[in-house]
Amino acid sequence: MPVTPTSGRLQWTDVPPPLRARLEDALGSPVTSAVTPKGGFGHQLAATLNLADGRQVFVKAAPDDDPLTAANVHEAAVLDVLPPGAPAPELLGIHPAADWIAVVIAHLDGPHPDLSPASGDAAQTWALLDKLTSSPATAPYAAVASNAPSTTAALHGWDELLADPPGDLAPVARAHLPQLAELEATWPTLAHGNRIVHGDLRADNMVRDHNRGVTFVDWAHATTGPACIDAASLAPQLVLAGHAPADISHLLHQHPATATNPETTTAFLAALTGHWHRNARKPAPPGALGLRNYQHHAAAAGLAILDYRLS
Repeated sequence: MPVTPTSGRLQWTDVPPPLRARLEDALGSPVTSAVTPKGGFGHQLAATLNLADGRQVFVKAAPDDDPLTAANVHEAAVLDVLPPGAPAPELLGIHPAADWIAVVIAHLDGPHPDLSPASGDAAQTWALLDKLTSSPATAPYAAVASNAPSTTAALHGWDELLADPPGDLAPVARAHLPQLAELEATWPTLAHGNRIVHGDLRADNMVRDHNRGVTFVDWAHATTGPACIDAASLAPQLVLAGHAPADISHLLHQHPATATNPETTTAFLAALTGHWHRNARKPAPPGALGLRNYQHHAAAAGLAILDYRLS
């Protein structure tokens, strides 16, 4: 039976004792406490475990029949085959017990990056994206990615909003609505590619590790696709962090991951913002506190960038 979290995420105390015992045995030390970081919208256990010997590890866990378990297992498989030097933490193990599965990942020591204009973290992140997408994905990564069908090609929303425009639709969205729906319709034919795609790049899915610098975490949506996907996904996050939409639009025209395929970049950004605009109007799903509010703000940020690309 699925375990329903009472306040956003499953906690360490929700994990069945046999799995807790297995983890402690595999880690070679008792767990003294578990800390759930802020951010994210999943309901599975996602926590830093503090061990009695002073070490720390990060663990994701959920029941076998939980929808997020497949995503956790996919993330583990991806971490195991990412090329050397990829901005990702090390996989430490996968442990099933008591009809649950736990994925253990190396702990990263540091805060989420500061993507504001005053910080250098945004520039480092753009450099990482250039490195990550400059060459085709390795064969082992591509094989793992193919085992979990990508959902990026299915992103949409403007089609439904065009058919029945809501009264509170932003004026800029209303002005571009037919063009946005047309661009969105082209995205599925452009969505295929051979580059590594993280698939959910936000500041709370990154850590500025004290030793490694900015590192991408939560690879549960990893896939292959055009080089532009992660860079275009990051663009609205930078607007939310205080960058001017005009500056980010200009940056997309210059960055190697997006400059070589401007039509694909615009089509993806249209599909992504359409997805956000449509979903932000839905009731919040259980265990995903703050998701609709985030989608509302991200949709506005993405639309502000698109306004420059379409004008």
